[in-house]
Amino acid sequence: MSQPETCGTGQYVPTLHLVCGKIGSGKSTLAQRLATTPSTVLISEDVWLAHLYPGEITEIADYVRCAGRLRAALAEHVVALLKAGISVVLDFPSNTVASRRWARSVFENAGVAHRLHFLDVGDDLCKARLKVRNEAGDHPFKTSEAEFEVISRYFEAPAVEEGFEVVRYE
Repeated sequence: MSQPETCGTGQYVPTLHLVCGKIGSGKSTLAQRLATTPSTVLISEDVWLAHLYPGEITEIADYVRCAGRLRAALAEHVVALLKAGISVVLDFPSNTVASRRWARSVFENAGVAHRLHFLDVGDDLCKARLKVRNEAGDHPFKTSEAEFEVISRYFEAPAVEEGFEVVRYE
């Protein structure tokens, strides 16, 4: 189990954990591991979208619309959790500059620390993991290799200029 974040005084510091990486890179697996830290909750975009919009997300435009609504609905709640001293692991893909800008507004409004966990994993490994995930059938969404290619075109690796505290995994 992970240890909670502390500042130089050893005092617990609530932290917003973000995940970045292509589909199949291991974001959800890492998010689940990070959420085992005491005083930490996990919020999974896929779980919320599957429950709120069952059968409605069939193409990228549907995802963008529904995910945008979910982010708008949860932003104040996540800020409140962080202000209450609870760390939050957002299993939402922070895969574009715009999505990371939204996440920045959350941790800045809460006045807390953050970590952007970047899974820098090659396409071949992501596709292999995606195939296994699809075959297992325990994930709320199935993604084909063709969809992987389309979605990956939107991926933007975090840049130093964005000013995030990045933890990189290769």
